[in-house]
Formats: sequence, structure tokens, C-alpha cells
Amino acid sequence: MEGINLGGKWKKKAYVSVLLLCMSVHAFGLPSPASLVRVECPHGDYSTANGICCNMCPAGFKWGADCTAIGLRTKCLRCPQGEYRDQLNYAPNCRRCKRCKKFEEVVSECSGSHNTICRCKEGLYKMSIDSETYQCLKCSTCGPGKTQTQKCTPEHDTVCVCEKDYFEVKNKCLPCKNCTSDCSNCPTVHDVKNPAKSEDPTVKILVGGVLFLLVLMVFFTYKVSMLCINRRMNDSSIQPKTSPESTETLILTESPTVDDYDKCVPKSPVCESEPTNLPDCIPLEIKIPDLIYTVLDLVPVPQMKQLIRSLGVTDIEIERAESDHRACREAHYQMLRLWAERGSRSGGGGGGGGGRANGGPVRGGVLHQPLLQELLDTLKEINLGGVTEELEIKYGIQRGHV
Repeated sequence: MEGINLGGKWKKKAYVSVLLLCMSVHAFGLPSPASLVRVECPHGDYSTANGICCNMCPAGFKWGADCTAIGLRTKCLRCPQGEYRDQLNYAPNCRRCKRCKKFEEVVSECSGSHNTICRCKEGLYKMSIDSETYQCLKCSTCGPGKTQTQKCTPEHDTVCVCEKDYFEVKNKCLPCKNCTSDCSNCPTVHDVKNPAKSEDPTVKILVGGVLFLLVLMVFFTYKVSMLCINRRMNDSSIQPKTSPESTETLILTESPTVDDYDKCVPKSPVCESEPTNLPDCIPLEIKIPDLIYTVLDLVPVPQMKQLIRSLGVTDIEIERAESDHRACREAHYQMLRLWAERGSRSGGGGGGGGGRANGGPVRGGVLHQPLLQELLDTLKEINLGGVTEELEIKYGIQRGHV
């Protein structure tokens, strides 16, 4: 077959077309023939772009360079201090070690082959917020009518159940006397509500006998009382003869003594009781910056914006604080400071120290009592009661006396 003879003009156009095709392949990242080589490698190896199976790096090491031929080893580098890799890998970087939080303690230090292991401190337990986030809360105590079946651990809260003759309603244990729901823990009430047992003839006979005895007792008591009254009336009808000189009636004019009055009039228990200690009504002096930093340490970061919105800070103010401060913690601080300043300017009771007279920014001032109460109530509403308890413990706040 004869070759096609192209003129010089057509040859030039062909060269230009080939050149443009190669440039487009490079520009759009189309795979080269070498990169299309794929080899099925055994477990623990990976395939390189050249179609060679190289071994993965062990735990505690990261990838440095591929092996260059079959039978050669991959270049692996040990993870530096403060980083780790806990599985076979061919990743170029190691992961940073975890740091335990404020209410956690270290169970196992981080090494090159495993991450730091943390757990909640004694008296606290882990409550999961989502698959990756959790917080340490104070262990619960069994209330009245409850008994403990499982002690609190760093992983689980205390487990309490209702005692015998108590039934559970809304996580509270009440006496079986007024049981209206699940009365399985109340054998006495359960027997009464069971129709098969309530129709027992023996029970009916006993109840009838008791009622008959009560009627007899009332009847005999009435008869005895009437007999005594008639006898007294008959005795009083026989009046003794009296002389004219003794017709005057003697009237006791002696006034009762103090001791007699004390015997007749009971003393008031209020007067006899000793004076009780009244609650401390002195306003709490809590510095605003100190309170804000404490809230930032206690409230989980995923729930911080929920708390700030619940306190009345608008989305525009939140976006402005985030744009002015790249650091997440500093942005959250400024959002809480906006809430504190707004409450101080509104004149909400108590008067904070350190603010300007015209209601300007309160820098380093004292938090108003209504604002503190608003913060505690808001934390409870968004299911952060543990944070409320920590604030009350830190600042010595008695419940109901804020």
C-alpha cells in the first residue's frame, strides 16, 4: 500500500494538531499511559503509579518514598514527638496527639503508635453529644425512694431504681399509695387492682365482719351514753333543803395565776424557736471576664452558638464577631461580652461595678444579678445543667438565692 504524500502545508498542519493534542492532555490532567497501570497487591502492600507493589509503613511510621523495584522496601520515617500513626499506612504525614480536657485525666500517654487515652475524672462521667464529641458531667445521686444498682464510672452515670412500694413517674419515685401508672413495683396496690383477687369471698367476709363490729361498737357506745345522761338527770331532780341564810351564791373572785394561764394557753412554737439563719442577700460580685472565660471552658464548642443565640445575641452580631476575630474562642468571648454589655445598659438590677455612668461598655465590671440568673436558666433550657452546677459550685451560689 502506497503511503500518502502530504504537501508541506498539510504536514505543518498535522504537526500543529499533534502538538495541540499533547498540550490539551497536559492541561486537563488526562492520565498518562504509565498512570493507568494498576496491579492487585496483597494485604499490607499498595500499588504505585509504576505498577509496583510496595509495603505499607507500620504503626508509628509515615511514608517517605516508594520502593523502586520489586523486592525493595518502602522508605518509612518515624513519627516525630507529639504525633502518631496507629495503623499500616502510606500517608506522608502523622496525626497530632490528643490533649486531655480540663475535667479529664490521662490514662495512657501518646506514643508514636497510639493516641493519648483520656477519661473523665473521679466523680464525673462521659455524656456523648455526637459520635466524636462528649462532655464530662457530675455523677447523679439517688433521690428519695430510689436505690443504687450501679455505681457511677467514668463511662456511665449512676443507675438508680425505685425501692419496693414506690413507683416511677417522670424520673421520680413516689409512694405506691397513689399509684396510677406502672404499679408492678407495688404488690399491695397490684393485688387490689386485680379483679380475680378482689372477688375472693374470704376478703368479703373479713370486710363484712369488721363493718359489723364497728356498727355494734357505735350502738353500745350510744346506749351507754344515754343511760349515763338519764341517771344524772334523775340525781339532779332531788334537791337538798337549804336554809334562808344560805341562799346567797358564792362567786369565786380570785384571779387565775400566771402558772394557771400558762397551763391553759399553749405557747406559740414560733416564739419558742431559735432564730434561723437568713439567706445571704449580699449581691454576688462576679467579674464579667472571669465568668465568660469559665463559660468558654465548660460549654462544648458545638453548643456555644446555641447558648449565645438563646441569650439574645443576633446572627448579624455573631457574624460580625466571627469576621473581626479569626480565633473561635476570641469570637465567642466577644459574643458573650455583647450580651453582658447589653444587659448592663438596660439597668437590670444590682448595678455592676466598673461600667461607665452612661451605660457604656463594662470592661472588667461586676455582672448584674438578673444577667447571672438569665445565664443559669438558659443553660438549663439547652440541657447543660452540668455547666450550671459547676458555675454554682465555683462561685458558691446557693440554688434559689441568686
